[in-house]
Amino acid sequence: MTSELPPIAGVPVPDTALAREATELVRDTASPLIYHHSRRVYLFGALQGRNRDLSFDPELLYIGAMFHDLGLAERFHRSGRRFEVDSADEARRFLSARGVPEDSVRRVWTAIALHTTPGIPAFMEPEVALVTAGVEYDVLGIGFNDVSDTDRAEIVTHHPRPDFKRHILEAFTEGIRPKPETAFGNVKADVLQHYVPGFERGDFVRTILDSPWSE
Repeated sequence: MTSELPPIAGVPVPDTALAREATELVRDTASPLIYHHSRRVYLFGALQGRNRDLSFDPELLYIGAMFHDLGLAERFHRSGRRFEVDSADEARRFLSARGVPEDSVRRVWTAIALHTTPGIPAFMEPEVALVTAGVEYDVLGIGFNDVSDTDRAEIVTHHPRPDFKRHILEAFTEGIRPKPETAFGNVKADVLQHYVPGFERGDFVRTILDSPWSE
């Protein structure tokens, strides 16, 4: 796929009509925090794909990265669904409305829906694996030394991350606080436990023991 945009850290940025529309949508509807984070997720994910010798569709990886956190927005606070599902559904609506083949839509949906579920995406399609790899790199620092200091600095120059740790945790908290039940069994329960007074995380063992089964 050709791109008229200059590469960042050697990574071509998709410049198709679909990618441009996605960029405009996220830039117009998400905060600068989420926009820059999402772009870094694509870039770091693509670099990890290169490191792992994975063949992936840059356009699908880009769409997955750009949409992966849209479900944190206020309009989804009362959805009753995990924010990852709201994000994935937004991507599906966007892609389906533009005639993207169903298998490609499925891959993007899955990549977004699973991006906070460790231990599974790495064994799935490259686009699924690499959205998670990009998120894990930018948020958790997993594989930090897999990317050179030079490439990392170039990416952060284009897409800065001032006080990112504090701001992304605030975004997670505000996006999930209204629907705490969706944190059961996933990493966002840690966020609510740290930042929401009175939050009581679901207990898997207690849920089994208190189920209506007699034994």
